[in-house]
Amino acid sequence: MGDLPPIREVIARHGLAASKALGQNFLLDEQLLARIAGIPGDLTGARVLEVGPGPGGLTRALLRAGAEVTAIEMDRRCLPALAELGEAFPGKLTVIEGDAMKLDHGALMSGEAFHVLSNLPYNVGTALFVRWLSGEVWPPQWQSLTLMFQREVAERIVAAPGSDAYGRLAVLAQWRAAAALAMKVHRSAFTPSPKVMSAIVHVTPAEAPEGVSARMLERLTEAAFGQRRKMLRQSLKGVPGALEALAALGIDETRRAETVSVADFVGIAKALS
Repeated sequence: MGDLPPIREVIARHGLAASKALGQNFLLDEQLLARIAGIPGDLTGARVLEVGPGPGGLTRALLRAGAEVTAIEMDRRCLPALAELGEAFPGKLTVIEGDAMKLDHGALMSGEAFHVLSNLPYNVGTALFVRWLSGEVWPPQWQSLTLMFQREVAERIVAAPGSDAYGRLAVLAQWRAAAALAMKVHRSAFTPSPKVMSAIVHVTPAEAPEGVSARMLERLTEAAFGQRRKMLRQSLKGVPGALEALAALGIDETRRAETVSVADFVGIAKALS
């Protein structure tokens, strides 16, 4: 396990140039990867889901941390490199070739609790994140999400009301979970170097407010932030009962969505659920 070749050597040997179409940017710094793997805490014996492992940089850090990893990879060029990694850690790595957007993650993890750690491909990162946060069943099967995003997206996830970054992602991430910016990652850490900076967000489930439909909250925030520069009375007029709920809760309908707290959005959704 200690004799694994450098990731850069693995990439060169397998001819793994990062695919822009797949949103790939490889991390090579093994000390940085070990720090990322340590964000959720002790992973000894823990089940971990990784999306888009590429040549396996983060994967090897997770395996070294004692995790049992299930990795979803749709780029079959990377499969031989991941197979070598599986041989170095017998019985600890399962590689699924496929599209993470089309797979049932809970079923892949056999119904067991798991952590998600991933340097997410840029082109599907936000969609996967929203999917993990959605659904009426709570707490979720996942115990934590430790995810690399473009820094602008990461800041939107942890944003507070009243800030330019505050929007639908912040509400969905914070209404029944705790979201924190765990680490900033300079673009020079990646190969190839992207044009934007990155950051890692760490999310853990919290207690869900009673009587609130997740689907209703999603619909409400989609309407409110879909026209974020408009007053609530305009952006929410297409949601039946929303304006009446605002009045009942004492929320001024001339406010804009970016000024409404997570708690107030939850209150509106509860009134409509």
